[in-house]
Amino acid sequence: MAYIYNTSVLQLNGYNIPYEGVFPAFLFASLNYMIILFCNLTLILTIVMNKSLHEPMYLFLLNLPINDLIGSSALFPQLIKEILVNSKRMEFSACVAQAFFIHIYAAGTVFILSAMAYDRYVAICHPLRYNTVMTNAHIMKIITLVWSSCVIFIAVLFILLLRLRRCRSKLSNPYCDNPSLLTLVCEDKTINNIYGLFISALSQVIANGMVLYTYLRILIACFRTRQSDTKAKALQTCATHLFVFLLLECLGLFTIISYRVKDDISPHLRRFMGVSTLIFPPTLNPIIYGLKTKEIREKVLNFFRNKKLLS
Repeated sequence: MAYIYNTSVLQLNGYNIPYEGVFPAFLFASLNYMIILFCNLTLILTIVMNKSLHEPMYLFLLNLPINDLIGSSALFPQLIKEILVNSKRMEFSACVAQAFFIHIYAAGTVFILSAMAYDRYVAICHPLRYNTVMTNAHIMKIITLVWSSCVIFIAVLFILLLRLRRCRSKLSNPYCDNPSLLTLVCEDKTINNIYGLFISALSQVIANGMVLYTYLRILIACFRTRQSDTKAKALQTCATHLFVFLLLECLGLFTIISYRVKDDISPHLRRFMGVSTLIFPPTLNPIIYGLKTKEIREKVLNFFRNKKLLS
């Protein structure tokens, strides 16, 4: 078999949007991306510009919109271009870059939400020790650990991928990710598959173990307290956090499993669920955390009121 590893242009599967659906799809994708940019940038600026929000909870939260912007920006520009042009072609280097940042986003979301769960656990279960434990130095260590772990894990994943020669140029998806790029390879992929399963399993064990343990302890602490307002506030905060985590887990796990059982799942459903992982969490996260968190909501409303008065 002749290897085509010098081919720099890949063929995408495409979204196969009918002619009459191109404009609505373009409008939906463009508006969705603008909403993601506006909401996440607003959340970032609100936390950065208000010293009263420079607390552990908000410093952890700050990483979530940054990560969401990485994931959505890896998908949407290419998605919007493909809707308009329908070229079904992409440079290999651009495809690898897109896949790299999509995986950084996926790993980052899981680890950031785990760090936020740990912060809520210390705040609710050990309130008297919170300021002692969650110092600025400790917070920076956790945030550095989260991002460095993501970069190292995903960098190794793609180093293992790029060492292999390609003999195909057609992707099974309209966007790029590691499993799709592996389908282009005709060499032994055993090491890649083992490492991919290892980091997927490790991240799931860490994330689910952290969230399960912390939320069980939080629920026990909430039901033991006699202060109803404290209980209600803690449960509300944890409920929104848990909703975001479970949404991401359901979408992510379905996408991972769908690659292992391709013949039993519709390719259209697999593509939709894969894209949904990059659309719904980045759209919902700033709205949920922004509107549900009183301090952030007040700062945002005050900012826009002041801008209106000045105009």
